[in-house]
Amino acid sequence: MTTAPRPTTELSADEARRIALRAQGLLGAPDRRSGVRGVLRHLGAVQLDTISVLARSHELIPYARLGAVGRRTVEDAYWKGTHAFEYWSHAACVLPIEEWPHFAFRRRAYRDRPHWHHTLPDGAYDQVIKQLRAEGPLTATELGGAKRTSEWWDWSGAKVAVERALMYGEVVCVERRGWKRVYDLAERAVPGELLHDELDDAECLRRLVRLAGQSLGVGTRADIADYHRLKAEQVDAVIADSGLVPVTVEGWGRPAWADPAALRTPPRGRHRTTLLSPFDSLVWERARTERIFGFTHRLEAYVPKPKRIHGYFAMPVLAGGRLVGRVDPARAGRTLVAKQVTLDGARAVPAVAQALVEAASWVDCTDVRVERVDAPELREALVAELARALG
Repeated sequence: MTTAPRPTTELSADEARRIALRAQGLLGAPDRRSGVRGVLRHLGAVQLDTISVLARSHELIPYARLGAVGRRTVEDAYWKGTHAFEYWSHAACVLPIEEWPHFAFRRRAYRDRPHWHHTLPDGAYDQVIKQLRAEGPLTATELGGAKRTSEWWDWSGAKVAVERALMYGEVVCVERRGWKRVYDLAERAVPGELLHDELDDAECLRRLVRLAGQSLGVGTRADIADYHRLKAEQVDAVIADSGLVPVTVEGWGRPAWADPAALRTPPRGRHRTTLLSPFDSLVWERARTERIFGFTHRLEAYVPKPKRIHGYFAMPVLAGGRLVGRVDPARAGRTLVAKQVTLDGARAVPAVAQALVEAASWVDCTDVRVERVDAPELREALVAELARALG
């Protein structure tokens, strides 16, 4: 690690927490005029995931910030027009289209990659490009089949080729249809003024480090690197020229950097009360979540059921700028089922009830049923609060 400049600002743990919340769009009045696209630009990356319980993660993320925005509105904001593209960032993410040039470093790295897990059959790559040019946007199935067998990893030659073209930047995912990627040529899908790989690696990395710092508000080197999955040495090489400023944060025990704009204005305003996707950028990095909120969170969807502690898709509950509990949700007809609820004491009951009722309304549920509360003595209070909120 390179030696960081001497910090000029000291932040309390509470100040850092509030800066992070505002940077993530969860403190202060939401920018409803810019809507879902504004949320995407503000966050810089919205993670995609196949799991759908209440809704898919890329829908839950704007919902957490804007409230009950229509799910069709969310999809249209991402995919209608040339406002976004899907690429590898923190994971598979929806990204603002204006950031296309800044992922040139990653496209180059993929092109130079010596080893791939899937073998590319002779002629398959050229055939995919030729077919897309002739027929327009297509799914892997329409290109010749996504898989050779039912095994998820056993891709067809067409699927291997089009995913390789996606990583190289010759092809773009222009929408998701039934959760299948729809591919088109980048030359058609990306505006001409953005369709280039002219920026060198240093310029790309400087931009992504600066964007990560702005989206986090304040973060350690590891936080900043994790946002777009950069290497530590990549961050070290550019952070001094990124525009971020070194700070110290009470209790963090390691150097940090902050967005100077976030330091100029005290973070004030109304806190959102909401359920959060486990893939929300406020909480997607476990070490940061523990450091800022004192909240240990783990996605247990891929943990064997007997070993789960909080449930399959436990969603943290944000209220008053704190993480006050978890809810593992499901749906049964028009009832939102809270299969398992964890509460941070009795004071969390009203907030968790409010978050559940709002989420139920958003997904067209008219009732909420609680199955299990980890603190059984709080179950009656939660059920009563839900009855009151449902009216």
